[in-house]
Amino acid sequence: MTENEHEQRMARPRMAAGALFFNDQGHVLLVRPSYKPQWEIPGGYVETGESPLTACRREVREELGIAPAIGSLLVVDWAPNDAEGDKVLYVFNGGELQPEDVSAIKLDAAELLAAEFHPTEAVDQLLIPRLARRVKRAITARRQAHPQYLEHGEPLTF
Repeated sequence: MTENEHEQRMARPRMAAGALFFNDQGHVLLVRPSYKPQWEIPGGYVETGESPLTACRREVREELGIAPAIGSLLVVDWAPNDAEGDKVLYVFNGGELQPEDVSAIKLDAAELLAAEFHPTEAVDQLLIPRLARRVKRAITARRQAHPQYLEHGEPLTF
């Protein structure tokens, strides 16, 4: 195999990173994008030369107008998509937002219609199925203080 053939076989997944934030009642912060009908978590695509954690911090700052501390990795999910190709998705622990952080949220009006806290039990109804699986696994990882590797939002059995 030539070096060019080897290069062509290498994966070039899109990467995205987001954060889970909670309030003092344990509800998770979800955002409502203006460009799609479903709720999401704060975050977005990783840009060239940017780490997933840096992308997460940038996206939170751009979307919510706040810069809270972003903690440890909760999950990494390999999630190929027929329409968009392979994706590797990172979810970080944003922790519990303090009331002053919540009151300081200023949505990027070009991207978001709303940012609201929802009970964790509601994620299945509010998020698309693969994101709901990822978020539920991230909530478990946060509770157990143990990051998880996922494929299509599901853990592997070893």
